[in-house]
Amino acid sequence: MRLDNKVALVTGGASGFGKGIAETFAREGARIAVVDINEQAARTAAASISNKAIAVRCDVSQRADVDAAVKATVDAFGTIDILVNNAGMSHMRRPMLEVEEDEFDRLMAVNVKSVFLFAHAVVPLMRKSKSGVIINIGSTAGIRPRPGLTWYNASKGAVNLVSKSMAAELAGDGIRVCAIAPVMAETPMLPTFMGGDSPELRAQFKATVPLGRFATIDDVANAALFLASDEASFLTGNVLEVDGGRCV
Repeated sequence: MRLDNKVALVTGGASGFGKGIAETFAREGARIAVVDINEQAARTAAASISNKAIAVRCDVSQRADVDAAVKATVDAFGTIDILVNNAGMSHMRRPMLEVEEDEFDRLMAVNVKSVFLFAHAVVPLMRKSKSGVIINIGSTAGIRPRPGLTWYNASKGAVNLVSKSMAAELAGDGIRVCAIAPVMAETPMLPTFMGGDSPELRAQFKATVPLGRFATIDDVANAALFLASDEASFLTGNVLEVDGGRCV
């Protein structure tokens, strides 16, 4: 068991990458807090994962919700060893000036401010134990941006960079911080990234990936498992591209 007796809090844990990460971590021995804005979906996911999982409703852009989610996790399991900042959103793929201000504000709050809020809530706990792993889910969009997702690209560029900065600042506390940058994947957000869904659009986007396919949930979950495990004990500040060569 690579995560035996570890406690992991996974945001956006009720679906997509988050659910896959939570399931993989649990299979490797971790106790899991499935944190999601959709409480019923979080409960369903936690129940399907194992009896070592709890469900916590949380809007990751709200400090009170974040603090409550961290408290619920600590109350249930005693600590937090691994934090996965996975919750995210995007605007529909379209020209940058067509994105409204309120949509931009929500995007930045969910994708970027959430990392800030969870750092404030979790880092003090990890500092006490002089250990911990934080994994932020960035994106290849923050490395090799393309038109139509400009503000999403910016938010994920911020996540990729803040992961490096956090790693540099927290290394002395024994806390490792890495990011995962997936290419587009078969998740509920795929049509948002493509600006729709059709065989033609899918073929168009797959053609930009040298290995010829989208990422899978397992691709990202397995990368997260490696980064969270002791096998990656000398890795911090890395932005791991899970992209089939998209950023080459």
